[in-house]
Amino acid sequence: MTDYLLEVEGVSKGFPGVQALDDMHLNLRHHEVLALVGENGAGKSTLMKLLTGIYEPDAGRFRLNGSPLAVSGPKEALETGISVIHQEFNLMPHLTVAQNIFIGREPRSGGFLLSERALNQRATALVERLGLPLKVTQLVGNLTVAKQQMVEIAKALSYDAKVLIMDEPTAALNDAEVQTLHDLIRRFTRPDTGVIYISHRMDELKQISDRVTVIRDGQYVETLDTATTTMKEVISLMVGRTITGEAEPEGVRDDREVILSVEGLSTKELLTDVSFDLHHGEILGFAGLMGAGRTEVARALVGADKVDSGVVRLRGKEVKLRHPADAAKHRIGYLSEDRKQLGLLLQQDVSANIALTSLSERFTRLGFVDIKAVRAKAQETVRALGIKTPSVRQTTKFLSGGNQQKVVIAKWLVKNCDILIFDEPTRGIDVGAKEEIYALLNDLAQQGKSIIMISSELPEVLRMAHRILVMTEGRVSGILSQSEATQENVMHYATLRPDESVEDAVELGLLPEAALAGGSSESSPGSSEGEVGQR
Repeated sequence: MTDYLLEVEGVSKGFPGVQALDDMHLNLRHHEVLALVGENGAGKSTLMKLLTGIYEPDAGRFRLNGSPLAVSGPKEALETGISVIHQEFNLMPHLTVAQNIFIGREPRSGGFLLSERALNQRATALVERLGLPLKVTQLVGNLTVAKQQMVEIAKALSYDAKVLIMDEPTAALNDAEVQTLHDLIRRFTRPDTGVIYISHRMDELKQISDRVTVIRDGQYVETLDTATTTMKEVISLMVGRTITGEAEPEGVRDDREVILSVEGLSTKELLTDVSFDLHHGEILGFAGLMGAGRTEVARALVGADKVDSGVVRLRGKEVKLRHPADAAKHRIGYLSEDRKQLGLLLQQDVSANIALTSLSERFTRLGFVDIKAVRAKAQETVRALGIKTPSVRQTTKFLSGGNQQKVVIAKWLVKNCDILIFDEPTRGIDVGAKEEIYALLNDLAQQGKSIIMISSELPEVLRMAHRILVMTEGRVSGILSQSEATQENVMHYATLRPDESVEDAVELGLLPEAALAGGSSESSPGSSEGEVGQR
């Protein structure tokens, strides 16, 4: 047996206007988890697509167990033993979980008829073995982003893979789900298998990887042993500069104007009596476990989901937001967690996407679109946000995930919204770009923009938010000031049952006695900082 399971030697790949990879090198050992890191646009996803035959290399070669590797497409790659979980999902929303997992490999009855029963049994056995909370008969299109990611994981692990490539597999998962995935990876790695693990979450690398390969601007930089390196060193190699991590919010005074007031927001599916205020120049963080209702609040607020009851006021005046277009007219911008489906026109160029929400009011004259003005504004915004694109005429689908996210942000900044709702704003974005987004959010808040920031990364919420609203099972369980917001406090309120008061939680030892000083179980969440634990 050769020393390496997979070898990448001198691989290069170019596209019009972009050299994605240049003389790339990578070696994966047997029984190893190799982390592959780099900023968005560094070439990670391109390398994975070359390995699976989606692209053909311009130069270089691949070896699997010492033998030349050349596959003509993803199907042949799977048959060869290379399985990939892509950053962007490859699922069919109109099919069930089971049908997506075993697409093209469905069990048959009598030799030619598909057996739905056998298919569901096989899928159920797989998801139970993997410990994934999935109902195999549910349509994938009705699942959350996190559960769609789990379907991708199940599909990839359903093959007899030798090399498992994971491209940002935990971007939409909470901490408990990340640990479940890491357990799966450890069980997968054997003397004849290995994992290439792509992630922007630096804390994950220490937990799961054996070595770290760093690439920058399409070129190999260095491979380090995880046990003997620091994440600061890895980040420095990734970005080629020092990341200070000092973009933190300044406190918001209590006398700041209330821009948005939500009272008793409820929906038939999940939300119950959600109430809160958003102040001028404030970053209000939304925290909670998966399924707590954070995204549902955002969607209900902008009219994307039907509201059963509740009142929304802008600067004290009640408004009816029955459709996202109504929210946009009132200068409320919603940046969805699913930028591919709900945030971008991928087949259009960067300038068209940036101007999308402002086309009729800013860039149309006598019924005609002023293309010159659109492109000039797009170029200005691209420079301001540091969007990496060869031109504003570049088709948006060819940008990296992080740069696509910046285009979504640019779209709403050009609209000049007073209220911005960021749902997972840094999902799939590298550490360098994250710092830029953090600085941008702080700058927007200091300019007087009011921001709701929904994030599954608790350290991110703790770092960025002036106050944190915590949700559980569709309800607000607590609103914490900066001084009250610790990881322990947030997690306590995130796991507080709807029928459990603060007093109950303290008595059971789930909350510290200091929580009683913040408010009683009869308090109204959002009425003031520290009033938590509504029954």
